[in-house]
Amino acid sequence: MGRYFAIFATDRPNMRDVRERVRPTHRTYLRGASRHGVFVRLGGPTLAPQGDAMNGTLLVVEADGINDVMRFIENDPYMQTGLFERVEVRPWDWSMGNPEHRI
Repeated sequence: MGRYFAIFATDRPNMRDVRERVRPTHRTYLRGASRHGVFVRLGGPTLAPQGDAMNGTLLVVEADGINDVMRFIENDPYMQTGLFERVEVRPWDWSMGNPEHRI
């Protein structure tokens, strides 16, 4: 397999209803990520400072290259519905906590 990538996505304001409606489809899509050559290693929603509302997404994926990750993100149901205001993808060196590299 390739390398790890961290994906940081921030929701547009006032999109809570969209997030809740699309969430089951989004989660199903993530579970089938390997069909796209992308493997979700960890992920979940980010939360507002009070911890009472989802306001974005954080994923760590493994893929051969950033182009695979970008295609995967573009087809995510959250992206398709316009939920995200901003998405950032960064190659990531998973050192601490990586189950394959216990220290």
